[in-house]
Amino acid sequence: MNTVSFTDLDRQYMACAITLAKKGRFTTSPNPNVGCVIVNNDTIVGEGFHLKAGLPHAEVNALAMAKNKTVGATCYVTLEPCSHYGRTPPCALALTKAGVKRVVIAMEDPNPQVAGRGIQILLDAGIEVAVGLLESDARNLNLGFIKRMQANRPRVTVKQAASLDGKTALKNGQSKWITGSEARIDVQYYRAQQSAILTGIGTVLADNPSLNVRYNELQKAPQFLNEVNEKLVRQPIRIILDSNNQLTLNEGLFELPGKVIIVSLSKRSDIRNKILIAEVEQIVGVPDSQGHIDLNDLLNRLPQYEVNDLWVEAGAKLSGEFFRNNLVDEFILYQAPKLMGDLARNLVNLPNFSKMEDVIQLSLKDVAIVGDDLRIISNRD
Repeated sequence: MNTVSFTDLDRQYMACAITLAKKGRFTTSPNPNVGCVIVNNDTIVGEGFHLKAGLPHAEVNALAMAKNKTVGATCYVTLEPCSHYGRTPPCALALTKAGVKRVVIAMEDPNPQVAGRGIQILLDAGIEVAVGLLESDARNLNLGFIKRMQANRPRVTVKQAASLDGKTALKNGQSKWITGSEARIDVQYYRAQQSAILTGIGTVLADNPSLNVRYNELQKAPQFLNEVNEKLVRQPIRIILDSNNQLTLNEGLFELPGKVIIVSLSKRSDIRNKILIAEVEQIVGVPDSQGHIDLNDLLNRLPQYEVNDLWVEAGAKLSGEFFRNNLVDEFILYQAPKLMGDLARNLVNLPNFSKMEDVIQLSLKDVAIVGDDLRIISNRD
């Protein structure tokens, strides 16, 4: 297996495969985003990407396009071909049957069911295999999937909107709207890539949010490019933390189709009778040392729902809990050029640090102007 020698053409074809993989970012979860390009005699004869769980994988789609031009070809794929029978047959076997000569793989599959087995099937069939081309780009396609496979919990992104002085609402609770319409459209673009959206009971009672992807706004996002129609866009699971069962079950989010998970500290028996549209399930959580829902315990339960990426839109208290528990992988802040005053509500509630070495340090990843606002993306070290 060759992991080192790649040509400029190899890089060009793998870049094409990565671009193809991105087309599935609104639909494939819980499966990973994967792209595939098949080349024969320096000509692309097949292209494919994975659209949705249960549908053919990227390699199968590329092979179907290539038809009888696969013998002796090179296959470029962003993730190790699968080796097990899941919702679909193994792609590694499909490649061996197609007679490809060489397979270039960006990264090994972190899924324990695959984890090198797909590569071994190819090698056993006498196929030349090279691994590691544009691996960083390939990993960025599936950060949540990788996190779930390796840590058995989702990747967590906390999103907030604030003024320049770090305030999220006036003292009386008014917050609509801190940021402009372009920023809110941008949020829909990121929401549409999440497996689940989580918030707390305070936000639900104060704002009555829908917590869904609004396709009419998503279409306006310049990054979207109308890649998939509304029926294919995956609606995230909506997760509400409601320790003391304060939800009336008449809130607007229950009037929309899709899965809703209520997390409480005690069981309630009226869900089935009151909810007619949403598919609602309750998780009875365990309390942490402060008597709140234990977030570590909750994240450890979410893999059973195949949650790769968890998007947290919550107030300062709950957002602060995620930071204090070291559970935040990414922080996205939309900052508006406004000043809201010292009595307005804070961005994130954190302890009163007395030493600079104790403060939470983030790594700046990206800063962009979105309409009249800033979008700042940072990662937790």
